[in-house]
Amino acid sequence: MIPQQKKRKMNPLLMKVIVISVGIHVIAGVIAGVITVANIVIQEDAQFEEPPAVEEVEPPKEVKVEIKPQKASQMQPMRNLRMRPVSNIAVANVDVDLPSMSDSFTVSAGLGGMGGGSLLGSTRGSIGMGMSDISVFGLKSKAERVLFLIDASANMLTDEKGGLNSYQVIKDEITDMVGGLSAGTLFNVAMYDNGRVDFFSPALRSAGASSHQALITWISAINRSVDQVGLPRGRAKSIGSLLKVSADDELFPVFQRDRWAAGLTHLALEQRVDAVFIISGNLTGFGRMVGSRPLTERETAERERLFASPDYIAQKAAYQAEMTEVKKRVGASEKRENAARAKKGQPAKVWGSGGASSIENKARYFKIKMNVKRPPTGPTGRYSVDSDQIRKYFRALKDLLYDVSSKSGPSVNVVLFLAGNEDFSSQKEDDLQAYTRFFDGRHRVIRGLNEIRAAASARSEES
Repeated sequence: MIPQQKKRKMNPLLMKVIVISVGIHVIAGVIAGVITVANIVIQEDAQFEEPPAVEEVEPPKEVKVEIKPQKASQMQPMRNLRMRPVSNIAVANVDVDLPSMSDSFTVSAGLGGMGGGSLLGSTRGSIGMGMSDISVFGLKSKAERVLFLIDASANMLTDEKGGLNSYQVIKDEITDMVGGLSAGTLFNVAMYDNGRVDFFSPALRSAGASSHQALITWISAINRSVDQVGLPRGRAKSIGSLLKVSADDELFPVFQRDRWAAGLTHLALEQRVDAVFIISGNLTGFGRMVGSRPLTERETAERERLFASPDYIAQKAAYQAEMTEVKKRVGASEKRENAARAKKGQPAKVWGSGGASSIENKARYFKIKMNVKRPPTGPTGRYSVDSDQIRKYFRALKDLLYDVSSKSGPSVNVVLFLAGNEDFSSQKEDDLQAYTRFFDGRHRVIRGLNEIRAAASARSEES
């Protein structure tokens, strides 16, 4: 049997020694910690030593180097370097009307391409900060510089087209479109009538609230009533007088005298814009232009013989006498017509422009018979310029006006406004399509008041 071992008791004296030793170590640790904190946290004030003195060094002595001029044989020739006078560089005139801080500044399209490339859209060589989406009676485009050309002739105010009501829709369409342009877009508006034109601004103007209001005031005075049809005589200028750039010295005088599509298009291109919108009552393409040259000796002699012949003298006298009587009858019939219209609350009749307002046309309308034919004119020296010659001229004109800024020319878009029953042959439509395609544009034919109201795009897009 294994004996049980007795438990050994700890010596009390040893226990006291251990407790005292532990207490001493704890107190020593606390003291050491306090000293360490005092040395690290509570530092003495920083002491700054005085910087050492800088020893001045005497600069090196001046050294002169003699440069001998090169001999003529050693100098490299400067090749392909030409000076161009600044006065010969054509720059489009711009009337900058900066928007106020209250005007909203929007960019309706992404940044466009620079140069020939494109990132988010074509801006014809610009960064596109003033690019606007434009819609005129459904014809859409993007542009930073835009020109609106509006027919202001009496031909736009006939009863069959809706009269003043239709024309007001046209004016509203343009002013509303301008009101929606981005602040960086440059624009201008021109009204034209039978070879004369009146510009809203002498130069392209920046879009904004002030420009919009000024346009509304300016355009409201044109064709406000049938008593004042067309452009103000004192303010409008002939299209030919405003043409400055010639692509062909022989044909340029013909363009200056042209009162229709060719002269108007020439003027539009000289504005150096990105897009042109034309609202017209009769523009159906290039057609043909008529030039005039001096009569030859043979033609002059032939004309003199004609005017001196007894038959011509008798026919001219009979025609003039009949025209005097016809004018009286037409005047009386027109007075009765307008009186009857006034009783119905209608404005006076508008005859249209050009030949539509002639005595012969009015006589046919009132069924007044004319018995004497107009006498012949004889040789006139006039000659025709066909559409191929006109296209060649415009290609050269675009190269002159747009090559500096790497542009191919503006897109030209046409809204043709016709009466409901007005004849518009397939040949005329083909000519109009060929015209707009030549300028990378589009066309649209609208008839009468109801169609032009339905086609108005600026206000419908806002609503």
